[in-house]
Amino acid sequence: MTQTPQGFEPTGPADSQPPAEDTGHPEYAGTARVPAGSAEVLPAAEPASTERPRAASPEPVPAPGPEPRRVTRAGMVWAAVASALVVLILLIAFILQNQDYVQVKFFGLQGSVALGVALFIAAVGGGVLVAIAGAARIIQLRLAAHRQRSRANGGR
Repeated sequence: MTQTPQGFEPTGPADSQPPAEDTGHPEYAGTARVPAGSAEVLPAAEPASTERPRAASPEPVPAPGPEPRRVTRAGMVWAAVASALVVLILLIAFILQNQDYVQVKFFGLQGSVALGVALFIAAVGGGVLVAIAGAARIIQLRLAAHRQRSRANGGR
């Protein structure tokens, strides 16, 4: 939400421009500002000097600053590899600190395995299930998009 400065009450487009006397240009000296809605026509003022007014100069071009960083595939791969290495180091530390053997039972199978390894196998199994569900959804969306394109192209 914007706030209006105190004492500012615009009544028309003419009020939004500064008065001509305040510009400091000698060619506009002696001109008066006409209030909005006034029907009075003032004669045009003659320039104080005989020089032609200069054409408006183009805006200055700002000096080039540092270019914004571009995200590249190589940069993304490097970041992914670095992140994966950090995760692997933490995972190795977790497995090494949890070397106590535990009894594992699964659908009638039973065995003894290190706790860290058992948890790692469980995590990988969960990740595989999530990947399968995601792949199924992606295939479903691609088939729907393909059907839509086929209908739009007249069954080609």
